[in-house]
Amino acid sequence: MTAAPGAQPPRRLGVAVVGFGWMGQVHARSWARLAQHFPDSGVRASFVAVADTEPGRREVARDLYGFEHVTDTWPELLERDDLDVVSVCGPNFVHREIGIAVAASGRHLWIEKPAGRSAEDTREIAAAVRAAGVMCTVGFNYRNAPAVQVARQLVSSGELGTIESVDVRMLADYSAHPDQALSWRFDPQYAGTGVLGDLVSHGIDLALHVGGEVVGGVFELVSDQATYLTERPLPGEGTMSHFARGDGPRGAVGNEDVASALVRFASGARGTLTSSRVAVGEQCSYAIDVRGTRGALSWDFRRMGELRVCLGQDYQDAAWETRLVRPGDGDLAAFHPGSGMAMSFDDLKVVECHGLARSIATGVQQGATIDDAVRAADLVEAMVTSYDERRWVTT
Repeated sequence: MTAAPGAQPPRRLGVAVVGFGWMGQVHARSWARLAQHFPDSGVRASFVAVADTEPGRREVARDLYGFEHVTDTWPELLERDDLDVVSVCGPNFVHREIGIAVAASGRHLWIEKPAGRSAEDTREIAAAVRAAGVMCTVGFNYRNAPAVQVARQLVSSGELGTIESVDVRMLADYSAHPDQALSWRFDPQYAGTGVLGDLVSHGIDLALHVGGEVVGGVFELVSDQATYLTERPLPGEGTMSHFARGDGPRGAVGNEDVASALVRFASGARGTLTSSRVAVGEQCSYAIDVRGTRGALSWDFRRMGELRVCLGQDYQDAAWETRLVRPGDGDLAAFHPGSGMAMSFDDLKVVECHGLARSIATGVQQGATIDDAVRAADLVEAMVTSYDERRWVTT
């Protein structure tokens, strides 16, 4: 694509990925597709290097994705002089060390949630980002769905009236099998919390992104949690995925399977949040309902391109209708020319990538930020405190 007369040519960004499992490959695909969907992003990605401890993944990065250099040692990446931005997609226990090092090296950072094992980890990454003056985007991808962007607009414009409630559910079955191996996700030393960090952090971001400016953020909450599958088979040699199964000796699960909270927002609105990683029959049942004095809306990730709305009617016997997102809603037009054409999970990550690219090109932070990750981590920590001390916690 030829730049217009007088326009600045796109900036080349040397990209590295740390952790080339499923999410690392999603990040790589997002960088590869960035210019195709957002030709005006102001940057072009160049695949420089991948760090991963598993040889097969390094081969995939080199042979299928075209990365120039692969290594099993991530600090080696930061010694390069052709590197501008790093995607950190490894397990929770590496987020803090790598995230801080990337920022301190002057590279921009795309880091997956929950950005560490604890709120302290996340705050330290945020401090490093601010000290270095680099741009940072966090993997809260559900906020990028066009229907969610429409929901945010409807709430902020007052179409629903005064917001009375915001309810979020994040239900999945990815850990429901009792013979699933005891991977790092079930060990607080490596994962920190369980479903709280993995799914509740997404739910918090979704709730506050859609309604946060109107409801004024979370004022206080009370929480409950439980671990239903308290033992799992120890992982076999070479077991990497938390989807792997085993039939040998069993070890104790160290973090929670389910969590829930009652929430009081600063505005006086109320909310609920419920989440599970062991919900048989539920796969990616990630949804938000917002109700106000004059209307309501509802969104479910499994029907990403639909927003259910109940607006502009009487207070009683009001009916719901389904609104299909259309060009002009969020970033749909960057992917499809008309309503009813489904976007994918990967598309949401391309939108996320675009936010980081524009942040780097303009110097103005866009998309989900490390401060959003700190906010989510602080609320997860408040839920842990509430459960441990059996009380309401002011945030």
